[in-house]
Amino acid sequence: MGTKSISTAKMRLITTTGLFAALIYIFTAYIHVPTGAGYTHAGDGLIYIAACILPTPYAMAAGAIGGTLADGLSGFPVWIPATVIIKAVTALFFSNKSEKILTLRNILSIIPSGIVCIVGYSLYEGTVMAGGLSWTAITAAFTQTPAYCVQIGASTALFVAVAFLFDRIGFKKMFNK
Repeated sequence: MGTKSISTAKMRLITTTGLFAALIYIFTAYIHVPTGAGYTHAGDGLIYIAACILPTPYAMAAGAIGGTLADGLSGFPVWIPATVIIKAVTALFFSNKSEKILTLRNILSIIPSGIVCIVGYSLYEGTVMAGGLSWTAITAAFTQTPAYCVQIGASTALFVAVAFLFDRIGFKKMFNK
C-alpha cells in the first residue's frame, strides 16, 4: 500500500469520526427531552453505530467529542468530565469486526454500555455534583435511573433502525473499500 492510500484511508477515518461526532452532538443536544438532572436523548444510538463501523479509538473519540459538545453548548458544561469518559467507554463494548452492524453481539453490548451510563452519571452526580462522598446524594442520584433507561431505549431504537438500514444497503462493504 502506497503513502497516498494510507493517507486517504486515514483521512476517511478522521472525516467519518468528525461526521459521527457532529451527528452525536445533534441527536444529543437538539433531539432531547428535559429531565430533572439534564435531558434524555437518543445520541448514544449513534455512538453504538460509530463503534460498529469505526476502529475503536475513532469511535471513542466520536462519542466523547459529540457528547462533550452537546453538554458544553447546551448549557450543561458541569457534566463534561463525566461525559468524556462515559461516552468513550460506551464505544468499547461494540465490535466492528463483522460484515454486519446488527449482530447479536452488538445488540447485547447495549446492556453493559447502559450500565456504564447509569452508574457513571449517577456516581458523578452523587459525588462530584454533591461536593463529596455522600450515601444520600448517591442514592438520590440513582433516582434518575428511569430517565437513563428511557435514553437507552431511545438509543437502542435508533441503533436498530439505522443498523438495519445500513446492513440492507451494504454500508460496511462500501465503507471499507
